[in-house]
Amino acid sequence: MDVRDELLRAAVDITRAASGLAAQRFLEGVPVSKKADGTEVTPADTEVEELIRSMIAARFPGDGVTGEELADTPGTTGRRWVIDPIDGTSAFALRIPMFNVLLAVEDTEGSAVSVISYPMSQDLIYAGRGLGCWRQVNDDPPQRITVSSARHPRGAWVEMVNPATWSEELLMTLHREVLLLPGTKGMSDVASGLTDALIIAGMPMGYEDIAPIPLIITEAGGRVSDLDGSDVLSGNGTVLASNGHIHDALLDLVRDVPSGRDYQSLIQARL
Repeated sequence: MDVRDELLRAAVDITRAASGLAAQRFLEGVPVSKKADGTEVTPADTEVEELIRSMIAARFPGDGVTGEELADTPGTTGRRWVIDPIDGTSAFALRIPMFNVLLAVEDTEGSAVSVISYPMSQDLIYAGRGLGCWRQVNDDPPQRITVSSARHPRGAWVEMVNPATWSEELLMTLHREVLLLPGTKGMSDVASGLTDALIIAGMPMGYEDIAPIPLIITEAGGRVSDLDGSDVLSGNGTVLASNGHIHDALLDLVRDVPSGRDYQSLIQARL
């Protein structure tokens, strides 16, 4: 069953509001602290999540909510919202405008709605089950987007996320076969056909980081898995998002190749 268009519009509206707040706090500058796991957090992370939660509660009071910063809110409708209020807090804290706001909605059939916003460029990408994948920049009319048509992995454009935490073996294996690019707007780039694939490896991703990805890519005509080829939402924290045509070839290429290294020791050495 296709998701209702009204739910998609509501998710887009909520993400826009959250992105406006995130952009405002980025320009103002905020203090940075460390979580128990050593990752950065700012007051803006919590403030943006609180805004999203309040808007969800006002429109969909029976829905469940899970987010990166606050305790889960149980629901009664069979529908759950998944929030990453500022994905890329490290960049946000360093005043590098390479962060985004992630929002996903799941129901009893799986992923229903996904929205990814890049606040500083006012770039929005969203998808609804059975409704396609769309991109809107600033106030321009939304454009439906689709993945690239590249059918051979050799020379494919592949964006990489968190390469500082990748293993040397993964970097070299891919470097010999594809054209590696730094990740900027990875999901948007793959979904709109600007690049052919995206790989997230090394530092394991949390569920909130990954939740919007499958629907965005599949509604654009692509394919998503972890680097072992398993379901990405229950996988090992890595991500391969591609145009679908080169997916199996990329999986074969990295099969049995270690994906991460001991980046924590390097971080400690820098402190």
